[in-house]
Amino acid sequence: MIDANEVKAGLPVVCSNGGQFAVVDHMQGADTIKLKKDDAGTHHFMPLAWVTSAGDELKIDRPGEQAMKEWATAP
Repeated sequence: MIDANEVKAGLPVVCSNGGQFAVVDHMQGADTIKLKKDDAGTHHFMPLAWVTSAGDELKIDRPGEQAMKEWATAP
């Protein structure tokens, strides 16, 4: 798992199959990432534990379809 300080607003979130599926809004607490609103105007949240690497983008450990089934709409 990466350090929460590596998560920056505006970073693209890239799933394990290489596609971008979200953009970071900000860290919510110590272990939850709040994502920018989707086209429907809904924020989603994902655990920091999903992130495998950070830099110019956050890479997560699962395909986007799976991540979207498992993310939350509340922290």
